[in-house]
Amino acid sequence: MAKKADAKKAARKIAEALAVLDALGLPRQQQNERSALTLLSLLGLKPADAWERATDPLMGITPMMDYFAEHYDKKYAPNSRETVRRFTVHQFVQASLILPNPDKPSRPTNSPDAVYQIEPTALKLLRELGKPGWKTQLKKYLLTVEPLKKRYARERDTRRIPVKLAPGQKIKLSPGGQNVLVKKIVDDFCQLFTPGGHIIYVGDTQTKWAYFDTNALRAIGVEIEEHGKMPDVVMHYVEKNWLVLIEAVTSHGPVNPKRRRELKELFSSSKIGLVFVTAFLKRRAMMKYLDDISWETEVWVAESPTHLIHFNGERFLGPYDD
Repeated sequence: MAKKADAKKAARKIAEALAVLDALGLPRQQQNERSALTLLSLLGLKPADAWERATDPLMGITPMMDYFAEHYDKKYAPNSRETVRRFTVHQFVQASLILPNPDKPSRPTNSPDAVYQIEPTALKLLRELGKPGWKTQLKKYLLTVEPLKKRYARERDTRRIPVKLAPGQKIKLSPGGQNVLVKKIVDDFCQLFTPGGHIIYVGDTQTKWAYFDTNALRAIGVEIEEHGKMPDVVMHYVEKNWLVLIEAVTSHGPVNPKRRRELKELFSSSKIGLVFVTAFLKRRAMMKYLDDISWETEVWVAESPTHLIHFNGERFLGPYDD
């Protein structure tokens, strides 16, 4: 009987959380059990807890899912992690309901160490649920949501990393992670080793498509549909007529044999030769991946920007015909 009572309490708490998401104006796509459980985990609320006991733990997505299982007996497959991140947590951040990485704002959102926390004003509101003044507090809170969104958007924007492309063209990358290295690739590697080249694509840890010149890529015969497989920087080295594909290694690995094959397939329709480059911030980081780096590729280290390391083959910094 105790287990049934717990199940009833869990169902009631999930239903309450769903009502909260509806009252806060979250889109229909986020008014589901997954999102309700995410909210409850970020408030540290167990089925028997009153809302006034809500707290503000720092939590990553895997710990959230562990919380679902431990306290609500809702077990999600490990591969659901990305679903929780993309279709619940991302929208909570956009609604200013939660804050990403408040302990370290420069941490990239796709970092395995990324954490989230309930926004302080939202926490104060949710502790009022079930009390006589709830509706009044809710109305006041909803009036503050837009100003909150604007304020946090401004704060995020001040931390963005400016990158200069062709004359008159600038972009801003989200802070931290591989974007620090991406800026060095554009500013240093491209200037030194592909002078006069045309940058076609620059990825971003948050938005993916920070910059993409689809027409330039189409002109050399390539149509890209699945941006998830793109390298971090794509450069058309006009003088040599090479397409240089550059991976920035911070949280992801280098151009290993598997990745080299993937990139060759992705750009198989290219009318010009492909060059593969792995970029690291420091030599110490490179040492970790030495055994993985594919032959017939180049390695560039940002702390020694004027040098390239060539992994075998008869030519230095050039395409190969397989």
